[in-house]
Amino acid sequence: MKRKRLLHRLLVAAVTAISSTAHAADAPLCYYGVNLSGAEYGERGGIYGTNYTYPTEETISYFAKKGMTIIRLPFRWERLQPTLGARLDDDELQRLKDTVALVRKHKINVLLDPHNFGYYDKGQVGKPPATNAAFADFWARLSVEFANQDGVLFGLMNEPHDIPATDWLKAANAAIRGIRAVGARNLILVPGTAWSGAASWETDVIGGANGTVMLGMRDPLDFYAYEFHQYLDADSSGTHETCEGAKAATDAITNVTAWLKTNGKRGFLGEFGASANPDCLDGLKTMLTTMSDNSDVWLGFSYWAAGEWWPATEPFNVQPRDTPERPQLRLLEQMVARHAPVCAAVKPAGK
Repeated sequence: MKRKRLLHRLLVAAVTAISSTAHAADAPLCYYGVNLSGAEYGERGGIYGTNYTYPTEETISYFAKKGMTIIRLPFRWERLQPTLGARLDDDELQRLKDTVALVRKHKINVLLDPHNFGYYDKGQVGKPPATNAAFADFWARLSVEFANQDGVLFGLMNEPHDIPATDWLKAANAAIRGIRAVGARNLILVPGTAWSGAASWETDVIGGANGTVMLGMRDPLDFYAYEFHQYLDADSSGTHETCEGAKAATDAITNVTAWLKTNGKRGFLGEFGASANPDCLDGLKTMLTTMSDNSDVWLGFSYWAAGEWWPATEPFNVQPRDTPERPQLRLLEQMVARHAPVCAAVKPAGK
């Protein structure tokens, strides 16, 4: 009997240790940064340096000096894998690898982001030719190149939007199987459908509510988080300079926080942004504070956006130019000051 009680205590201790490693109950926000836009520009046949670009070391260094700890790096699936089910393009893969190396050189984490909105060319993920098997194949091939590299995270897909939630769940689970099948233990960020919007997370927009359907995620390592996007303009599109939707956006982050806590999940705000007008800044600050105050379930965020080719006149832009630092960036820096001294790397159980 004593032996059984001892074994029970050992089992409970082991489970607790695994849980605390994978889910760090009182951990600070560890990922705070920006999207460096540019490699997703243009059509699949675009010319590098003319139609699309990757961030330079100068830009990466700038954000490193600002204390940012993650770069979300958008790119096009079609350029990286010109033919479904076939090998990755050598030149484009090298550009991606070189950029990741530059980011890591400056001790910043990097989130790989196929910025395809749930499509390959005009074919929706889950339907021929962009079947779930093809999506899993892509992620398996990409994962081989970055498997278990410290500081490299995998974002399954940017903003799937008109695919039913039940179908997107199947595609996401297929991609995770592909990633784990090649031995990659990297943290995976999983969006929902309907643009992965926080405000609509628990609403049946198409094919079921993300907040219900996406609980069906299956990862043998249980090392994933949900990626949300949320803007503050009236239609949550991130295309307007004014922020009539600020209250709705801050409420959305509050509601998603409650959902994460109820379901024992973790979240990452992959895109959010606004102009520097007072209502927008107040909304941004509230969103950041909510995540900061609930860092038991929030891993962090990446602001949209920056990048060498973003015009200085773009109101959301925080890319360094020959102008004063944008107020939005100062808000991000406040989160750095609050969390950086105690933040540790997020790792899966047993790593």
